Amino acid sequence: MKVRRTTRSCGREPKLEFERRSGCVIVTMRWFEHRARLTASMASELMERAQELEDDDEVRLLALRGSGAEFCVGFEPDVDPRLVETLAAVSKPTIGVINGAALDEGLELALALDIRVASPTGRFALTQVERGLIPSFGGTQRLPRIIGQTAALKMILSGEEIGAREASRLGLVTRLAPRSGALDGVVREIVDGLLTRGPIALKLAKEAVLKGADMTLSQGIHLEEDLYALLQTTADRAEGVSAFLAKRKPLFKGE
Repeated sequence: MKVRRTTRSCGREPKLEFERRSGCVIVTMRWFEHRARLTASMASELMERAQELEDDDEVRLLALRGSGAEFCVGFEPDVDPRLVETLAAVSKPTIGVINGAALDEGLELALALDIRVASPTGRFALTQVERGLIPSFGGTQRLPRIIGQTAALKMILSGEEIGAREASRLGLVTRLAPRSGALDGVVREIVDGLLTRGPIALKLAKEAVLKGADMTLSQGIHLEEDLYALLQTTADRAEGVSAFLAKRKPLFKGE
């Protein structure tokens, strides 16, 4: 498997590291001795890379993780407010690898990703009300859509921190690793599985689910029908049928 690593920062300041494994780009927020707070320069670079990856047909998945014992515990005040929405707009599947604390804006960042995989040491909270503030990167909107209004209100109004098992029970965590050391293996399993799927089908399925959430049922059904019809015109769809009839694994090319 071809692996490439690149970084754009030097020294011991927080920075982003990019690792490319086949069709997946893994972005690591490297904290070093600093508290796990995303800086403006990291946010700018992450936005730039997200837009580049969106247009790169060789990239089929994006995974974001923190280093050490924390995912992300917040943003510095000068972070571009467009960051979270830029990641949410990526049409390809995105994965948040929650290796520890995902707090405040760090949790809002994770909420914008499609799949959240957590270690048993994961911790989750939106504590902004304790400082007389409210979540401002989509937390008040995405959290209730994911875990329900009642549970979201409890977390947001109380600022209460919950552990990974409770987050899994609520649906905030998509997949919980059985132990801390197993997190990477669980992520690899998910990534390898997604890479066997048709990339166009993945994008259209994601579009149908996310856009349909803001539509009536009738409108959502029409959207699904339109996207299904679009999929029928692709070479990947023909390859899927041929592979099924030949009883072999399909070789999707994203065409």
